[in-house]
Amino acid sequence: MNRLRAHAVHARLGPRTVLRGVDLQVAPGQVLALVGPNGSGKTTLLRTCYRALSVHAGVITLGDDDISTLHRRDLARAIGVGVQEPASLGGLTVRESVQLGRTPHRRWHQAFDAQDRAVVTEVLSKVGLTELADRDLLELSGGERQRVSIARALAQQPRVLLLDEPTNHLDLRHQLTILGLLRELAEQGTAILVTLHDLSMATTYSDQMAVLDDGLLVAVGTPETVLQPDLLAAVFGVNAHVITEKQGRRTLDIRGLANA
Repeated sequence: MNRLRAHAVHARLGPRTVLRGVDLQVAPGQVLALVGPNGSGKTTLLRTCYRALSVHAGVITLGDDDISTLHRRDLARAIGVGVQEPASLGGLTVRESVQLGRTPHRRWHQAFDAQDRAVVTEVLSKVGLTELADRDLLELSGGERQRVSIARALAQQPRVLLLDEPTNHLDLRHQLTILGLLRELAEQGTAILVTLHDLSMATTYSDQMAVLDDGLLVAVGTPETVLQPDLLAAVFGVNAHVITEKQGRRTLDIRGLANA
């Protein structure tokens, strides 16, 4: 039930069609980076995958189940979500906010128990929030709130993790911490779909890459097969190519603007 798939998905925002027939799947143990220019439909596709936005045509499945048929609690147990601009509710501490990620595992009005608290403590440590655990959310910077959103999704202990620009607002150290954590979670069997603005980071940390351009999925595969010079020039407007080092590490060598 861990495999998440979009089948011929079309989606609209108002009268505008944003996604046009997208077919994409992310498997357990895989980090799939969703990349593309601004306005290409990355966030919209992510929103359809956790039912924040209804598809106009097509279907999103989790295993064999259409996600539109799943109970909200079952969906929340299976899919964890970290959004790009998380809302911050005053009066909640960081720990209390992250603990809300345990709600799908509790019955109505059932108190959080020692296991829930242990999960929250572990997650706070992993994303570097232990020292901020008792701070009010409104006292945090944008980058700190971003890490709270990620931590809350991790506290759900989901089988599928969806993250929208998780490195947004983060300094370099925390960017590397979060992306390294995604690699660890994938190795433990989590299916991860992440939108990334930074092509270099996506190249280094993803197993698979999907490129959206104007609502169309134009390429899917490993970073070295997807990020060919012609595609990089046509979609992103840059002169670049992927370098694979002897130890298997991939980097993106960006020389400048295409045709510059």
